[in-house]
Amino acid sequence: MQHPDLKQKLYEHFGYRQFREGQQEIIEEVMKGVDVLGILPTGTGKSICFQLPALLSSGTTIVVSPLISLMVDQVKQLKATGFKSVISLNSFMDQRERRTMMGNLQQYSLIYLSPEMLQNEWVQQQLKKQKVDLFVIDEAHCISQWGHEFRTDYLKLKETIELLNHPTVLALSATATPEVQADIKQQLDRPDMTAHIYPMDKVNMSFAVEEYDHPDDKLQRIIELLANRKAPTMIYFSSRQSAERISQELKGKLDQRVAFYHGGMEQMDRLLVQQQFMNDQVDVICCTSAFGMGVDKPNIRRVIHYHFPSQLESFIQEVGRAGRDGKPCASLMLYTPADHYLPQLFIQSELPELEDVSRVLRSIYSFVGKGEVLLSNDDMAEQLQLSESQWNFFKYQLEQENLLSPDSVTGTKKMWKQAEERIRLIVQQRWTYKKQKLQEMLNWLHHPGCKRKMLYASFQKLCRTPDVPCCSYCGFIISEMLLEIDTRRPVYSGWKERLEKIFHQGAASCD
Repeated sequence: MQHPDLKQKLYEHFGYRQFREGQQEIIEEVMKGVDVLGILPTGTGKSICFQLPALLSSGTTIVVSPLISLMVDQVKQLKATGFKSVISLNSFMDQRERRTMMGNLQQYSLIYLSPEMLQNEWVQQQLKKQKVDLFVIDEAHCISQWGHEFRTDYLKLKETIELLNHPTVLALSATATPEVQADIKQQLDRPDMTAHIYPMDKVNMSFAVEEYDHPDDKLQRIIELLANRKAPTMIYFSSRQSAERISQELKGKLDQRVAFYHGGMEQMDRLLVQQQFMNDQVDVICCTSAFGMGVDKPNIRRVIHYHFPSQLESFIQEVGRAGRDGKPCASLMLYTPADHYLPQLFIQSELPELEDVSRVLRSIYSFVGKGEVLLSNDDMAEQLQLSESQWNFFKYQLEQENLLSPDSVTGTKKMWKQAEERIRLIVQQRWTYKKQKLQEMLNWLHHPGCKRKMLYASFQKLCRTPDVPCCSYCGFIISEMLLEIDTRRPVYSGWKERLEKIFHQGAASCD
């Protein structure tokens, strides 16, 4: 199906008179039934690429999304525009609410869910009854970034696509090297996807990298910078404890509203902090990587990294949250010589060591061989002395080898030995890959040249001339950055109006 006037429909449904770069081309392709891999920079409106086709299609569009908060936000934004036939199937729903919605799926043209929810057999059977026209993987880099260890259900999406009778597939991301693009196609079993790749460098962002001897020096630098000019700011940490501790330090030393956010918080607390930040009721948020994906706040001016992530892709995603309004913004990376230990520990928590493979497989073989039903993921991880990610890795690999059937029937010892050899090889390959990614991050930190050109070198051939000062190597000084800031604080008539504002979502944006 191809609609004769997409621009008119864009205006009618979303209020935009023009498409942004890449949107119309991708929409026209998927409406012709062409599988598409779309790489568009953060903040350029990826969600329009499937929301508009969903409105114009007679069938159902399924959107696989990595975070509940991202799904909930997009559903609220769409409903605010009058698009009512949209739902998010997630673990927040009680069983009765979920059953009611599942029994009326034919009423919805756009359905958001996580890769884990999509593997629920009951959900699959209900979706199979629908006429699914378009299958979307939002933030598709998660297939490659998380699928191999942390969230292995991403690697099962190709089976779901087959179950749903091979609808048109649209995979969208803001950051994907050619290597990751190839992995996405392979894992989805869509080698012939049409690729629409657009430059991801942000021409309104300046980059600064600063080295210090001690973590306390980094804290003092942050205090100095924030005290100099108030602006919506995100500070990224690799540790939950550091996010909380620095948040408390900043509260005591700055006349600004500071909050922290990480995956260990209660869901309602996380939702409240996110909405406060979105509605300019928090000036500075100290967060881990659990915060930010899908956060459509246009006026974030600075993204500071107290710790650096384990790969450049994560860094680009995180700094991409600044400057969505097109105005000048900046990234500041702070590091000490000892900081490289943290990402190494993170990798170790994701992947098993080679010497652990035999021990773990012997334990699982003994467990399954007794005819015992596998315990919950948490209990299995604890029993085998593994992290959640490490157990997910083993579980997925053994499922692929057909050695963990629901009725707990085991294979022969020879089959298990062959599986062990293959898993050892995969572990070795993943360790090599993760170390390579970390080394790329370290190379960028220490690169004795233009930080912008080096950052995007793996993603695109050319880097555009920025509209703002380039980077610290090219003369950018973040302390001298001029910021356009609205310093007015909202005034409320009472607590009811304040609470309503916190949870209110404005009109939908392009992303």
